[in-house]
Amino acid sequence: MTKKLIGSLLLSLWAIVLCTLLLLNDPLPQDHRYHSFSDSSSHLSIPNAFNVLSNLPFLVVGFMGVMALRKNTTLAIVDDNKYAYYALFIGVACVAFGSGYYHLWPDNHTLLWDRLPMTIGFMGLVSIITSEFIAPKAGKVLLIPLLVIGFLSVFYWYLSESNATGDLRPYIFVQFFPIIGIPIVLLFFTPTYDRIACYWWLLGSYLVAKLCEHFDQVIHQSLIFISGHSLKHIVAALGLYMLLKGLTLRTRLPIKTTSYSP
Repeated sequence: MTKKLIGSLLLSLWAIVLCTLLLLNDPLPQDHRYHSFSDSSSHLSIPNAFNVLSNLPFLVVGFMGVMALRKNTTLAIVDDNKYAYYALFIGVACVAFGSGYYHLWPDNHTLLWDRLPMTIGFMGLVSIITSEFIAPKAGKVLLIPLLVIGFLSVFYWYLSESNATGDLRPYIFVQFFPIIGIPIVLLFFTPTYDRIACYWWLLGSYLVAKLCEHFDQVIHQSLIFISGHSLKHIVAALGLYMLLKGLTLRTRLPIKTTSYSP
C-alpha cells in the first residue's frame, strides 16, 4: 500500500469520523460566554483596545502576501492556481478588519464579520495544499466550491442563531477538518516544492494561538499588560508571516521518474 493511498484513506476516515461526531450531536448554538474576554480596557477611545489593535499584524502580512503575488518574482506559486494564494492573503488582510470590528462590539452579529474572512483564508489554504501535494488541477477546480461551502457554513450558523436555533456544526467541520487533514496531506503526499516546514510552522502557531485563546484570562493575570486573546492574534499572524517567508524562498522539486536499465 503506497503512502498516497494510506493518506487518502486517512483523509476519508477523518471526514467520516468528524461528520459522524457532529451529526450525533444536537445543534450546537454559539456559547455567549465566547464574547466575554479578559481584557476589556479602552485606550484612545477604542473599546477592547488591545483585542482590536492586535489584529493589525494580519493586515501587514496579508498586504505583504498580495504584493509578493503581484510582483510574481518573489513568490513561487502554482501558476494555474494563483487565485488560491490571493484568497489566502486577501482573507488574512480582511481578518484585521473583520476581527477588529467584532472586538469593538463582541456579539453574534459582529462575529459574522470575523468568521467570513477567516473562512476565505482557510479555504484558500486548503486549495493551495491540494494543488501542491495532491493535484494542481484539483486544487484549482476546488477553490470556488470550497469558498462557497465556507461562506454557507458561516451564513447557516448566523441565520440559525437569528432564528434561535443556533447550529455551529457545519462551521466546525469547515474549521476543524483542515486542522487534521492538512498534516495528513503533508505526511503522506508528495510535495511540489521544498521548504514544506513553513506549513508545519503555520500549524504549530495555530495550535499555540488556540491555547492562548483558551487560557485568555490566565495569561492576562500572569502577564498583566496583555491577554491571551490578544496574544492569539499576534501568534497566528506570526505563523502566517513564517508561511509567507517559506513560500518566497522555496523552489520547485524535480519530478521523480523511475528509470529502467535493460
